Amino acid sequence: MKKYLIFLIALGIVGLVAYEALITYDENFRYGRMWETPAIRPHEELPLPMPKGTVPQQGGEEVFKAMPAELLKPPMAMSDQAQIQTGGVLYSKFCAQCHGKNYDGNGTVGQSFHPLPTDLRSTKVQTLPEGAFFKEISYGIPDGRQPPLATTIDPLDRWRIIAHVKSLGLHK
Repeated sequence: MKKYLIFLIALGIVGLVAYEALITYDENFRYGRMWETPAIRPHEELPLPMPKGTVPQQGGEEVFKAMPAELLKPPMAMSDQAQIQTGGVLYSKFCAQCHGKNYDGNGTVGQSFHPLPTDLRSTKVQTLPEGAFFKEISYGIPDGRQPPLATTIDPLDRWRIIAHVKSLGLHK
């Protein structure tokens, strides 16, 4: 019984020493506990001033989202070869994994989807109005596998991808 009592007293003393060491560390050392770091109190300093125009007051993605597809028009000529070529590079970066390097819906990632991704050379895609195509790329296809890419791809780059895909013409 005495052994247990001595053990408990020794354990209590070790606990008190550890507690006092922690308190001393918190109060006296430059790198104290987390509650003293600036990351915990970020709003105690005034925020940096924002330059005028940092927060958009008009335009932006919400305009595209709210606008009917038939009113959406590309900001450049869809037949411009430089835009089409840039669209091809962007297609390889953002679209080929699912739609395939041959635009046939047989991309590596797309093979795991059911249904398979759309063949971009098909009549359905090639006759799709440009504004509708833009909305499908931007906001996805309901009940489909096309993910919304509005936060991933810049609006001008989405138009370039559309110009590239439309340049393929009808093949099916």
